[in-house]
Amino acid sequence: MTVLKTSLRNLLAHKGRMALSAVAVLLSVAFVSGTLVFTDTMNTTFDKLFAATAADVTVSPRDAEDDDETPQSGRPETLPASLLPAVEKAEGVKSAEGAVVSMSVTVVDARNKNMGSSNGAPTIAGNWTRGELRSMEITSGHAPRGPTDVMVDADTAGKHGLEIGDELRTIAVTGDFTATISGIASFKVTNPGAAVVYFDTATAQRELLGGTGRFTHIAVTAEPGVSHELLKRNVAEAAGGTYRFQTQAEAADAGREDVAGFLDVMKYAMLGFAGIAVLVGVFLIVNTFSMLVAQRTREIGLMRAIGSSRRQVNRSVLIEALLLGVIGSVAGIGAGVGLAVGLMELMSSMGMNLSTSDLTVKWTTPVIGLVLGVVVTVLAAYIPARRAGKVSPMAALRDAGTPADGRAGLVRGGIGLVLTGAGGAALWAATRADEAAGGSMWLGFGVVLSLIGFIVVGPLLAGGVVRVLGAVVLRAFGPVGRMAERNALRNPRRTGATGAALMIGLALVACLSVVGSSMVASATEELDKSVGADFIVQSANGPIVPQAQQALEKAPGIAHVTEYKGVRATVTAPDGTSSDDEWLVAADPTYAQDLRRETVAGELRAAYGEDAMSVGETYADKHGVEVGDTLTVAFRGGGTAKLRVAAVTSDDTNVDKGAMYMAIATAERYFTPERMPKNTMMFAEAEEGGEKEAYQHLKDALAPYPQYRVLDQTDFKQDLKDQVGQLLNIVYGLLALAIIVAVLGVVNTLALSVVERTREIGLMRAIGLSRRQLRRMIRLESVVIALFGALLGLGLGMGWGTAAQKLLALEGLGVLDIPWPTILYVFVGSALVGLVAALVPAFRAGRMNVLNAIATD
Repeated sequence: MTVLKTSLRNLLAHKGRMALSAVAVLLSVAFVSGTLVFTDTMNTTFDKLFAATAADVTVSPRDAEDDDETPQSGRPETLPASLLPAVEKAEGVKSAEGAVVSMSVTVVDARNKNMGSSNGAPTIAGNWTRGELRSMEITSGHAPRGPTDVMVDADTAGKHGLEIGDELRTIAVTGDFTATISGIASFKVTNPGAAVVYFDTATAQRELLGGTGRFTHIAVTAEPGVSHELLKRNVAEAAGGTYRFQTQAEAADAGREDVAGFLDVMKYAMLGFAGIAVLVGVFLIVNTFSMLVAQRTREIGLMRAIGSSRRQVNRSVLIEALLLGVIGSVAGIGAGVGLAVGLMELMSSMGMNLSTSDLTVKWTTPVIGLVLGVVVTVLAAYIPARRAGKVSPMAALRDAGTPADGRAGLVRGGIGLVLTGAGGAALWAATRADEAAGGSMWLGFGVVLSLIGFIVVGPLLAGGVVRVLGAVVLRAFGPVGRMAERNALRNPRRTGATGAALMIGLALVACLSVVGSSMVASATEELDKSVGADFIVQSANGPIVPQAQQALEKAPGIAHVTEYKGVRATVTAPDGTSSDDEWLVAADPTYAQDLRRETVAGELRAAYGEDAMSVGETYADKHGVEVGDTLTVAFRGGGTAKLRVAAVTSDDTNVDKGAMYMAIATAERYFTPERMPKNTMMFAEAEEGGEKEAYQHLKDALAPYPQYRVLDQTDFKQDLKDQVGQLLNIVYGLLALAIIVAVLGVVNTLALSVVERTREIGLMRAIGLSRRQLRRMIRLESVVIALFGALLGLGLGMGWGTAAQKLLALEGLGVLDIPWPTILYVFVGSALVGLVAALVPAFRAGRMNVLNAIATD
């Protein structure tokens, strides 16, 4: 009990000094808890949506089980409408309805503005049935009654200002058609962002499926008292044939699986960045307790002198850490819920509607947050606690601080150098790897070992690096600058730990900057070398519809237009091995001009001949395929072909690497017209000297189709750069949390060092140091510590990034590009961070009463 009282007294006595450490715990726990609450809420939202939209039993085509959301043919898989009466007669069926759903559509308003979501959620078009009342209710107007009526969901109507009577044009592979809004329906559950439009059944069949007499699925409702499993068996017996039958639970589970991958990636990525913030927070906590122990050396020595054992002193410090961890964790859990709500609002502003009514806080979330915060805080305080327990009564009563252990410093430095050397050797091994898998393992070892090595050797590096930085940055400020340098050098262990916290975040920033910049430079070089087409047409939503293709082909000033289709197939090599779900490229022969590909055997133009194809070098080596061999190709949704290998293409590229090419004319012989895949992109070549005019003509031709973009090579490169830049900005935003915690570490270190040097500051003020000079000294000390961390972090990160690029070169990204402007901006920004971090400690130091400071023991 005495130890607990002592711990509580010390915690309350130093609550100001503990505050920033508590904030570090709070931020780390908040990010973890917020991530868990946010992803659990998204799961709840989708679970409710899938449960509300799924019928008791759903009958769908067997082929639809593994299909993409947007089939390459642009038409969803269907079953015959004649199946509906048989299902209705099954025992236990209360009702059955044929449904039509397609996600291969684009809906535009009268101003030709796309009504689809901007967050990647699909546009869903279908027929209005009684079953829709499970998840929707008509809140304005009426359901569609004929071919000129369409009903839209309330979220889309509100977002785009749609009202009853407005016209909407729907673009599908079967053609464009216009309808007038007759009603608006609201979701009874949260809509995660999809745009939904409804037509009457006949219109949906004709316009979305290309003819009546077909449905995409049949929704079956059970009689009261009939279980879903029993109903499923009865419907399966009545329907016969090769269809897929799912209960409501099975359909909901299938829907969850579709989004599970995306949610898991988001969850674990965010938790990864939270882990980085936790690691950085450890340095802050270690520094805080180390400095508090040093400042309380006399107090600890007195406790030892009057009978406290080493274990009691140790336990007292750990209990302080435990209390700090509990307080910070509890506050962090609450902040995490607030963060999750903020993320939901952010996602809603981006088009993914998430309602706070679905906010999900599982019991595991506060438990994980509390355990994480407490365990991390106690473990971080363990070393300072042991150091406190080792203080002898006489040494403590003689000295004002904890004496440094020179031998321990040398041992630490030696271990750090060994770890750093091992990390460097592993990184070098990664650059020399012949395969990406083996190289990735070496890269991971190198990153971890070099990071730990730099952390351990940090105090040893602090002496030399700070002196160099002092000579460059601080000497211009005269005696004040020299005092700032000496203050930073006074305790290299503290400076090293504070700089290491900032080093971690900046190392990751530098590494990702090098990788991202190298990816863009490599892709740009490859485009310059390989892409011969003047223009590329890309789709943001499904395949390119025939009417848009015809508009492109009619554009003036175009020498040729190349079709490009992706075809899924099972390919069987002469050795009998089969590769399931291979993607073949069916293209016009002009594609050989649009994309220059080197071959290691045969000629690529021959691959566009009748019943011919090409294979990639890796596939050929793996299966022993040579020019002249015959492959068996079973097309998904089509027939089976025997195709002769006419060329083997080099895989020394990152454009269409490993692609198998064939002519569109060959593919068309094995597909019905309805199932033939549509173009996923198209290429165009301008007539000689008419590139500028052709560019505008293509844009004008596609003006009625806002889901497609015409890019020249400059646009394409900029688009690639923007995509990488957006991804990096997201990563930098998440890393900002770790950097914020590191900044708090600098603030805390300075604040505690000011308290530690109270008497010294009073004496300097007494002999003539002005308040302005004192504040400048503390600010300069903060700047040099921040620059020390930045220098280590940027150097380490560039080493990681260089090793990663050498590994990516095995995948065709062969250009190393170090973004020196970004590195320079980050370095200068670190100096500004140091200035900001020093504002409060410098202000408090300047306000000290000189006489009271001198009298401080």
